[in-house]
Amino acid sequence: MPSETLWEIAKAEVEKRGSSENEGDGAEIGEKSVFFIGSKNGGKTTIILRCLDRDEPPKPTLALEYTYGRRTKGHNIPKDIAHFWELGGGTSLLDLISIPITSDTLRTFSIVLVLDLSKPNDLWPTMENLLQATKLNIDKVIMKLGKKNSKAASEMRQKMWSNMQKDHPDRELLDPFPIPLVIIGSKYDIFQDFDSEKRKVICKTLRFVAHYYGASLMFTSKSEALLLKIRGVINQLAFGINKSKSICVDQNKPLFITAGLDSLSQIGPPPLPDNDIGKLHARSPMDLWKKVYEKLFPPKSINTLKDVKDPAKDPQYAESEVDEMRIQKDQEHSTGMQRPEERQCLQDRLKPSLGMTS
Repeated sequence: MPSETLWEIAKAEVEKRGSSENEGDGAEIGEKSVFFIGSKNGGKTTIILRCLDRDEPPKPTLALEYTYGRRTKGHNIPKDIAHFWELGGGTSLLDLISIPITSDTLRTFSIVLVLDLSKPNDLWPTMENLLQATKLNIDKVIMKLGKKNSKAASEMRQKMWSNMQKDHPDRELLDPFPIPLVIIGSKYDIFQDFDSEKRKVICKTLRFVAHYYGASLMFTSKSEALLLKIRGVINQLAFGINKSKSICVDQNKPLFITAGLDSLSQIGPPPLPDNDIGKLHARSPMDLWKKVYEKLFPPKSINTLKDVKDPAKDPQYAESEVDEMRIQKDQEHSTGMQRPEERQCLQDRLKPSLGMTS
């Protein structure tokens, strides 16, 4: 009988821990998961590497990638473990969102949405598609969890409101995300040179979205000081380190707003004249903000926004020799013919590009 694979062992361990957690009293668990989603080439990998103190150049993320970090709590005390997942491809690989989100991990799961501030026209559709797809998967898992463990599902629904004070004036107007959510605006160094009116619209819109979902909001760039602040926020999600209470709502500076510390009165109405707002037929406050935002930053057409589904055809992964062989192979498949000597020639030419020897 063949021995178990690494994945089978890991799966069995996760199931074992999940069952023991369901039987327990909901005590704090030493393992947490943080899932990074967001704009393509938005800086997700850079943030993860900085949080893990890894001094290495970021590489393009292929589909869904995983890494982990450890943190020592004390002498003879087991280390905390943080699982970091990253979804590549922007909005082109939404089907992969369901993989790391399971009933076994959800109770210690967090989402980090990284949005590229330098591309404001892509910002809303990227944010909307990713958050909707993520929330849909989370809701499915919570329903599934509720059938097995109604107490755990109920605790999760109550925990949604943990960042919001009971006497907060906006409490009845918000719809908190099912699990902890942090929204990070990246490439602030480019964004800060935008026209002040454009910066105002982007800042107010992101503040509203973050506040509506009970999320934290912060801007970052390659600045070491800003990356350190982001690292502190991610460490709070990954290892339970004390949450920062600092706040900056000045649109002329990098925003930093911890969940629950903002308010609709401070954010103000959508930045559009009252007579124009009346012409926008919105179904909800979120829909109103979307229409106002897209009035100034109309989204690109579906064709230009649509990412390449097949990584083999994505320009950022181009390999001239491999691509040439691929084209020839596709042509051969289409004709259904290939002589033996041609096949051997193709194999010999392909080996060096793949690091293979004869």
